[in-house]
Amino acid sequence: MSGGTPSVRERWNALRTATGPVAPDALDALWADLAPVDASSILGSWRGFVFPTGHPVERVLARSRWHGKRFVSLDDAKPLICRADDGGLRSDTAAGRGEASLWNIEFRGEVTATMVYDGMPVFDHFKRVDDTTLLGVMNGKAAAVSAGGHLLYFGLERE
Repeated sequence: MSGGTPSVRERWNALRTATGPVAPDALDALWADLAPVDASSILGSWRGFVFPTGHPVERVLARSRWHGKRFVSLDDAKPLICRADDGGLRSDTAAGRGEASLWNIEFRGEVTATMVYDGMPVFDHFKRVDDTTLLGVMNGKAAAVSAGGHLLYFGLERE
């Protein structure tokens, strides 16, 4: 920490370990300070978690036992890897209305890795916290993703 200003990593850690509601404004500010990431650099399996902002999709993901995302290739992305009843992992194509693909798309004035859902007007944009950690934000048609004017923020940690 220099001059009393927390680093990006310190801010991430504070938000990641918060037990109560996280202010969407704090996540917006962190997003603005992170570097964009190229879609081809995030291939692989990622464990996910949602920042507790009160967004209604948080409850949907909890009910589905969301585990994370898997990016097999740019044309083969699995947005909803969920825990099955037997404890194994499965791609929940019903809840996700199909699967997805990865693109580099402009969001908030920067081109960054973006997962485009096949069956919904939804985009998950990603920025790099470090080589094994991403901040994601769900964007799309307002009715599909917005809650009280704020978007769903989530984190991904490389498995």
